[in-house]
Amino acid sequence: MVADPKAFEQTVPEMTGEHTPYSPRNHRRILCVFPRYSRSFGTFHHAYSLMGRDVRAFMPPQGILLVAAYMPASWEVRLVDENVTPATEADYRWADVVITSGMHIQRPQINQINEIAHRLGKLTVVGGPSVSGCPEYYPDFDILHLGELGDATDRMIEYFDLHGSTRPPAQLRFETLERLPLSQFPVPAYNLVNVRNYFLGSVQFSSGCPFRCEFCDIPELYGRNPRLKTPEQILQELDTMLASGNPGAVYFVDDNFIGNRRAVTELLPHLIDWQKRNGYPIQFACEATLNIAQSPKLLEMMREAYFCTVFCGIETPEPDALHAISKDQNLSMPILEAIKTLNRYGMEVVSGIIIGLDTDTPQTGDRILDFIRASQIPTLTINLLHALPRTPLWRRLEAEGRLNYDENRESNVEFLMPYEEVVEMWRRTITTAYEPEFLYQRFDYQCQNTFPNRIKPPNSPARVSRENVNKGLRALRNIIWQVGVLSDYRRTFWKYNWPRLKAGKIESVISTSLVSHHLIKFAQECGRGDEAAAFYAQRVEQKPEGLQLVSPRS
Repeated sequence: MVADPKAFEQTVPEMTGEHTPYSPRNHRRILCVFPRYSRSFGTFHHAYSLMGRDVRAFMPPQGILLVAAYMPASWEVRLVDENVTPATEADYRWADVVITSGMHIQRPQINQINEIAHRLGKLTVVGGPSVSGCPEYYPDFDILHLGELGDATDRMIEYFDLHGSTRPPAQLRFETLERLPLSQFPVPAYNLVNVRNYFLGSVQFSSGCPFRCEFCDIPELYGRNPRLKTPEQILQELDTMLASGNPGAVYFVDDNFIGNRRAVTELLPHLIDWQKRNGYPIQFACEATLNIAQSPKLLEMMREAYFCTVFCGIETPEPDALHAISKDQNLSMPILEAIKTLNRYGMEVVSGIIIGLDTDTPQTGDRILDFIRASQIPTLTINLLHALPRTPLWRRLEAEGRLNYDENRESNVEFLMPYEEVVEMWRRTITTAYEPEFLYQRFDYQCQNTFPNRIKPPNSPARVSRENVNKGLRALRNIIWQVGVLSDYRRTFWKYNWPRLKAGKIESVISTSLVSHHLIKFAQECGRGDEAAAFYAQRVEQKPEGLQLVSPRS
């Protein structure tokens, strides 16, 4: 039985006309707390110590930065990203209202924030993708904000204004019936964070994706017709971010950067002009479907705008598997040809890979490794299949009786192959893919065949500022000491990096070494069973430490 994905797509309309924000009568203090992520492939935590004392987290939390910016200008707003530093008791005591947000993998930490706030008598709110998809996950919060920024947000702000920190006798739900157009979104509150604390910066141009991949919850949460900001908004966000600190690279967190190709074609000339005016201060990265390789004019503009990395959800090199998960867009041209096309425009491909699909066989792991050798992709999120709630995959498996709710398992999916065999195939695949020699060989290929195809940005003041030079020297010093001297793969490091250091290619040494160190260390932990195989859910033993329950609502 296959669930009809059309029946579950997001259909919430946008507001019409110019939106007038709610004007409060009372003063309020709002504490926005972004919960800590559990360590995973995507947090890149092993790289932070190589970058110096400032970097502590992967990317600024776009969603809650937007919520903070949307609060009335007359209110005091404080934001704490617990991936950088934990919120203190003084932070909680200062606030009238505590707002948090996050994804399913952050659920234990989200609930912990609620318990701490309630212990101190504070009104609590949770919003974002997890609660919007599964409100039943959060029964103890005072207020649930369901859906995107919109009329529900205005009604919630009005409630704060009228009731202050008084907790309601029963949970309240504010559900978005009309979404605020992205073209009216405020600039995220970058002034409330230190951009230097992050591995990458982040911006969002669009929301939604036109495709219906079986395992993905984007169509239900955000719709299939991408909604857009204006190019002027993106430039303003980049200017604001740079004013807070230069992250060196900025990731477009759009669900699919080319979901609306006409809009991206209109955006790119603005990005090119911005880069030229500012001396190419940053590299860009994005997520896009693999069929981007069929748009040479788009790729040429992306190259000129200095897009250096594209994440493509390849998922599997097997055509029958792609068809089974409704990922036919990856079949529009040969996958290896598409990857080489992107490389010719100077863009390194990062790929998602899923193990545990219904079409998998005992040979699937070997075929994935063969694909990695042929594609020369260094970085791949080799992930065990996990059914996200409210996706077509979830509904199909639920109808087939194949959802497993045992939180001690690596996945909630009852695979067609034996469970232990699938987990072992995942473990063997990820540890082999990130053996130091194999990984460094693939990065060496990129250094020789992809990086030279990039534009040569000028040595502008924005790029060779004292701050940037010092940051690079600190990273190089840490890499040489921690990797070149202390690591268990130091011989491989010097084999590939000594020629580049002698040639003065310091930037490529730093960038590839940072990523490689995380991938190697993370894969070693996976091999020992210390890390989860599905990066979208926590195992029970990974619950946050020090959790203290508060007394029931009075």
